[in-house]
Amino acid sequence: QVQLEESGGESVQAGGSLRLSCAASGYKPSMYCMGWFRQAPGEEREAVAVIASSGAITYADSVQGRFTVSRDDAENTLSLQMNSLKPGDSAVYYCVSAGWCRTCKSIDCYSEDGFPYWGQGTQVTVSS
Repeated sequence: QVQLEESGGESVQAGGSLRLSCAASGYKPSMYCMGWFRQAPGEEREAVAVIASSGAITYADSVQGRFTVSRDDAENTLSLQMNSLKPGDSAVYYCVSAGWCRTCKSIDCYSEDGFPYWGQGTQVTVSS
């Protein structure tokens, strides 16, 4: 079992920055692949950034160049640095993990079904 707990969600102005953190605990082999999904009101969940089991990182086109995902295996944490935030980034952000996921060139190949472990989510609101 894996427990994931996100923090860092806030309300910010457009152009601002936020850093989301995810504290992970439990069975480490189930954390070899980790990432972030988000869901805006009325929208489907979408993958934002994923660190594959290989260590390769894939970003959604909409956040490429603005968001940076990183992990600290010693501290069992996953972070998402979000810069130049836009109102379209407003969503609930979820930390996810899986025992394995393949390396993908496109974020579209990562689906919700591939991640059995989810945090409860943290709200990010970006106002214009």
